[in-house]
Amino acid sequence: MKRRYQTEHGNGNERKVAAAAAAVLLAAALPAAMLTGCAGGAQSAAQAAAGNTRVAAGAEAEAGKVAADGAQTEHGSQEAAGQEGENSGQEQDLLARIQERGTITIAMEGTWAPWTYHDEADELVGYDVEVGEQIAEKLGVEAEFVEGEWDGLLAGLDAGRYDLMINGVDITPERAEKYDFSIPYAYNRTAVIVRSDDDRIQTMEDLAGMHTANTISSTYAELAEQYGAEVTGVDDLNQTFELLLSGRIDATLNAEVSYYDYTKVHPEAPVKIAALADEATQVAIPLKKGDDTKRLREAVDQALEEMRESGALAALSEKYFGVDISTQEEGAQ
Repeated sequence: MKRRYQTEHGNGNERKVAAAAAAVLLAAALPAAMLTGCAGGAQSAAQAAAGNTRVAAGAEAEAGKVAADGAQTEHGSQEAAGQEGENSGQEQDLLARIQERGTITIAMEGTWAPWTYHDEADELVGYDVEVGEQIAEKLGVEAEFVEGEWDGLLAGLDAGRYDLMINGVDITPERAEKYDFSIPYAYNRTAVIVRSDDDRIQTMEDLAGMHTANTISSTYAELAEQYGAEVTGVDDLNQTFELLLSGRIDATLNAEVSYYDYTKVHPEAPVKIAALADEATQVAIPLKKGDDTKRLREAVDQALEEMRESGALAALSEKYFGVDISTQEEGAQ
């Protein structure tokens, strides 16, 4: 609107040029006799003519100066407009947009203790919640958590509704093809959990032909299927244990630390660990792939490294799991 206003109404210099040009024409047109009066004679006429010449010359110089100023102003306006257009054409990446709005949107389930869950006061708490809060603090913004079901969280990450997903996500080859991951912030072994009176499963291979339950598309559901189990989809960990205790499934696969947390809250539950995976999985933060998230991933990596070096990750692990799972050595035990 500002540029259009200048184009439609001028910038003032045009009016100055017109006025100066009019002065030149008027001075040149005045007859010498009109300026000398009736009794001035030839001498007065000559003086008047010289005066007219000086007036005309001065007016021409003023007109030239005003025109030059106008051209310089217009050139400057064009340069500024060009620079403004160039800057507006440069899109901000995700990190810049996060810092501009002052919040980072973090997706999580909110139903998987002790990673992310609601306490007795219905407050969202957990290892991942506090990891997210500390990352946000290091980025200079506030964390905004959005809860939902597993598949919906990944879809929201794909669609750009969430900036990060912090939910104990294991790095797998399939996920690494679709998402960029932060450095690992936890290491976790998978446990096969059964009822206390069931001894049919001793190894991972014994899952063949068994009925298990897990969140569909989770690492645990995929692993159970790889070993030949038939997987029933559930919404959360509590539903999984309900199916197991009622005898409707034979086993469930989950994080070893989640099993210990469940039995700490439910010490009377008749469940046990039948088998453990040989290697610990790497838990990291997935981001949408692409250049738009590159600087955000680097900033998240730096934040996690600082938390590891300061002992903050170890302290959070001890708080929620009773052991330090922030290093591969502890997580693989």
